[in-house]
Amino acid sequence: MKRTLACLSLCALLGACAMADTAYAPAYGPRGAGFSEYRIEPGRFRVTFQGGPGAPPQQVADYALLRAAELTLAEGYDWFAITDRATSGRPGSGPRVSLGTGGGSYGGRSAIGVGVGTSLSLGGGPAVAQSLEVLMGEGQRPADPNAYDARGVRDTLRPRV
Repeated sequence: MKRTLACLSLCALLGACAMADTAYAPAYGPRGAGFSEYRIEPGRFRVTFQGGPGAPPQQVADYALLRAAELTLAEGYDWFAITDRATSGRPGSGPRVSLGTGGGSYGGRSAIGVGVGTSLSLGGGPAVAQSLEVLMGEGQRPADPNAYDARGVRDTLRPRV
C-alpha cells in the first residue's frame, strides 16, 4: 500500500512539473518554447509561438497574437491582418494515468488482472505551435475580421502574460 501511494505521489509530482506554464519569451533554439519571427518582406512577417509540453492551445494562440501586435508596433505600424494561420503539434501531450483490466485462462484456470499505469513524454519538444503570417499597415484598421488593432491586442493580452 505504501509503495502504491508513493508511486501515485511521484506521478502527481511529475505531472505538475510537465504542466508548468509556458513563458512568454523569445524561443532559444529551433525547438525551444517561445516566440520567433521571420521577415518575409517589409511589413509582412511570419510569427510563431511554440508552447512547452502541456501548454493549452488557447494560450499558445494568444501568445502568437500578442507577439504579432508587439512586432507591429515595434515596426512602426498600427494594425496587422492575419493572411495565413497554422497550428501544429498535439495538445495535451503531458502525463496520463490509465486503468485497465484483462482476463485469460491458462491450463484450465482463469485469472483477472487489474493494472494502473502512467505515461510521461520526456521528448522535451513543444506540444503545440501556432504560426501566423501577418501583413502590417498604418492608419485606420480595415473592416476585415482578420485585421487587428495592434495597441488593442497588446493592451488586452499583455496583462494575461
